[in-house]
Amino acid sequence: MNNQNLIIYKFSELYHILEELGHDLNFKITLVDNEKSLNEKVKNLHNYLIISNKKYLNTDYQFVLDNLPINIFKLVEIINIEFLKIHFNSQSEVKVDNYTIDLNSREMLKNNTSLKLTEKEINTIIYLSKSKIPVSIDELQEKVWSYQSDIESHTVETHIYRLRKKILNTFDDNGFILSKKNGYQIK
Repeated sequence: MNNQNLIIYKFSELYHILEELGHDLNFKITLVDNEKSLNEKVKNLHNYLIISNKKYLNTDYQFVLDNLPINIFKLVEIINIEFLKIHFNSQSEVKVDNYTIDLNSREMLKNNTSLKLTEKEINTIIYLSKSKIPVSIDELQEKVWSYQSDIESHTVETHIYRLRKKILNTFDDNGFILSKKNGYQIK
């Protein structure tokens, strides 16, 4: 993981300790002492973790270090684990149109409404969303289902029909997956 940014928020003692070890750590360390500076700092960062000695903020990327003293090696291990969690969570969400697909929970989300999906449904949505042109049934059979094109099957059509029905019933969206002359497409 490159460009990991460790922001020490209102905790200068920890900053000075980690700054001395900075050459041996695989993250950039910054001290921030007010919320305005913090907001300005994180606006352009993608991979960051905020460490403080008490809960100041309402953010997922904050770790509160309030159990002191702590072994420095244990602290570095905790920081690395927190960065791994952030990285894992950032890879688990895919934006498709106005929806968020959570790959970990296998849910499609929009405006506090969620829909449970199967792995095939998620794979179908993601595959369709990556194509700018309609995707044929044969291509979906091959790429999503790993079927040979010579197999006679209505699996894809049935699957798409059921998926569209689930999306319509949950989100009242009849146009998320469109039927085109050459196949299916996400708007």
